[in-house]
Formats: sequence, C-alpha cells, structure tokens
Amino acid sequence: MAELLEAAMLVCFGLSWPLNAYKNYKAGTAAGASWQFIALITAGYLAGIAAKFVSGSVNWVLAVYLLNLVCIGINWAVYFRNRRLDARRKLECAAA
Repeated sequence: MAELLEAAMLVCFGLSWPLNAYKNYKAGTAAGASWQFIALITAGYLAGIAAKFVSGSVNWVLAVYLLNLVCIGINWAVYFRNRRLDARRKLECAAA
C-alpha cells in the first residue's frame, strides 16, 4: 500500500512538470521561473532515488522517479532556452 501511495504522489507531481514545461516554452521567457525551485525539486527526486537504493527497496516506483527526473530535465532545458531568449532580446533592445 505504501508503494501505491508513493507512486500516486509521484504521478501527481509528475503530471505537473510537462504542463509547466509547456507553459514556460510558450511564454518564451525565464521571467517568473526560479532555477532555485527547479534545483530543489531535482535534489528531492535524486534523494528519493538514492533512498530506494540505500534502503534496498528498489521496485517499480523507481521507474516513476526516473520518469519525473526526465521531466525535470526538460524543464531545465526550457529554462535555459528561455534565459538565452531573454538575453538575446535584451541585446536587441540595447542595440536599437
């Protein structure tokens, strides 16, 4: 039962990351996005994955952790893309 509850929590978090990445991609700006927040979430998922190995309870829930980590990776990519776009716009405004 504990595994199902853990997986449910991970699925709920996991569904929010693709939506967040899509929203940020469409926005085209890193304004309002927090790298500190993404870093803390990444650290949390890494800690959860490490806990699975340390406790010896490697099970199917680990796959959900890894899938969420991939989604967080996509959020990182969108964040850095948007920072580049912001920097480019700033240079264009300064040159104009």
